[in-house]
Amino acid sequence: MDLFSRSWSALRTAVADLPDEDFERPSGCTGWLVRDLVCHLVIDAQDVLITLVTPADTAPTADAATYWDLLGEPPTGEDPLDALIPRLAAAYGEPRWLKFHLDDVGSAAGRAAGLADPAGRVSTQDKVLTIGDYLSAYVLEWTLHHLDLVAHLPSAAGPPAETLAAARASLEKIAGTPFPASFSDRDALLVGTGRRTPTAAEKTALGDFAAQLPLVLG
Repeated sequence: MDLFSRSWSALRTAVADLPDEDFERPSGCTGWLVRDLVCHLVIDAQDVLITLVTPADTAPTADAATYWDLLGEPPTGEDPLDALIPRLAAAYGEPRWLKFHLDDVGSAAGRAAGLADPAGRVSTQDKVLTIGDYLSAYVLEWTLHHLDLVAHLPSAAGPPAETLAAARASLEKIAGTPFPASFSDRDALLVGTGRRTPTAAEKTALGDFAAQLPLVLG
């Protein structure tokens, strides 16, 4: 629960601190500008709120790792929902309205998560999880999107060290294999999810694990 709060707060703060011109720069998500990614975060926050008020009375069918589906190919931006995001983001007009909406809905999602019982069960995407596992899965989501946010913004603050470490541990659990100790948490996440191509030295260090990459999460 604490890591969820820290990762989400850091991401929202990073967005709030961006100058307007940065919203028109590319993000780390294929086909999306920073403004498109921020619009996606608004929808993510809405999803958190919806899920936290969708209780389940059956046994969990997934945990923080199996919540994620491994997709065959990286997104191209042509999925209907992915393609809708830039149109929604453009409709906001000025970055201040995107910032306002993210702060409004995002703050509510953060408060709801803080009030939730970690042992409670919720239903989302045809899966049942404990609230603790659901929020743990979102630590990975927030951390990856924080890296996406700052991918082309060298002066913007990145994710906290503790959430990078937690996200790396989650990705290793999903993969069933640890990344080499020579990889920083940031590099493990970027290379592991296909956000950056591994160097020749990194490929050598990865060994057979390299054939499993990238891990495209959906």
